[in-house]
Amino acid sequence: MRTHAVAYPLSSSRMSDYLQLTKPRLNLLVVFTTGVGYWLGVAGHVDPVVLFHAVVGTALVAGGSAVFNQLYEQDVDGLMARTRLRPLPDGRLTPWRAYMFGMALSALGLVQLTVGVNHLSAVVAFATLVSYVVWYTPMKRRSSLATVVGAIPGALPPVIGWAAATNSLTREAWLLFAIVFLWQMPHFLSLAWLFREEYERAGFPVLPVVEPTGKSTARQTVMYTAALIPVSLAPALTGLAGPLYFGVALVLGVAFLFLAIRFARDLHRRTARQLFLGSLVYLPLIWLFMIATRVP
Repeated sequence: MRTHAVAYPLSSSRMSDYLQLTKPRLNLLVVFTTGVGYWLGVAGHVDPVVLFHAVVGTALVAGGSAVFNQLYEQDVDGLMARTRLRPLPDGRLTPWRAYMFGMALSALGLVQLTVGVNHLSAVVAFATLVSYVVWYTPMKRRSSLATVVGAIPGALPPVIGWAAATNSLTREAWLLFAIVFLWQMPHFLSLAWLFREEYERAGFPVLPVVEPTGKSTARQTVMYTAALIPVSLAPALTGLAGPLYFGVALVLGVAFLFLAIRFARDLHRRTARQLFLGSLVYLPLIWLFMIATRVP
């Protein structure tokens, strides 16, 4: 493990370390789903200024949440190959600097949402921050149920977008929430199966660790993916999306379920990777077709 001096100028490499604290790849999904929620809420009649504030404000809050998460987990991050070179476990940033950075991001994001969008979007973003940092992050070390709990803040970005567009939390907002919530389960369980040895070494009781045979992982993967199909069809039945969306969502849902069933029958790294990659294809396509067929 490398140790760097505490005092240093804000070089490009140091800026890269701060950026890494925000988990930018995960944040891209947050930004995208927030934008989707806003776009669907305004039915295409976009106010670019409000959209900008909604997306950037949410991204800042999500970045702050990621910083606090890494602060709490810096010890166990140092035990896993895929996380041990993060700025905190590698000693490139001090915890105090990371803490102040996370506070600044979170505060700026909440202020931006409050002033540039509306109070409701800021309230939902604050609930996302608190549930992720105070509830989910500590629970990760204690129970496999943390996966379900973590899916709650993970599914709130489209709700923030909807609140930014409509200043309300209607059934459509919670329908978008339900789609992302259910999608996250096969997405994460396949990832947890791929990295179960690392999770076990770090002491994270994810489901593939606490139940090594994989029976519960297989059962829950299929269960959540199957439940996603009718929920993903609901936008066409409630007037949020058009008939074309219904057909596309059905095909995508069945294909996603096929990957989940194949993984459940053959708990192998190959099938887990295919399911994980399938999840990365599924959600953007669902959003794009929902937007394309949005009923004004």
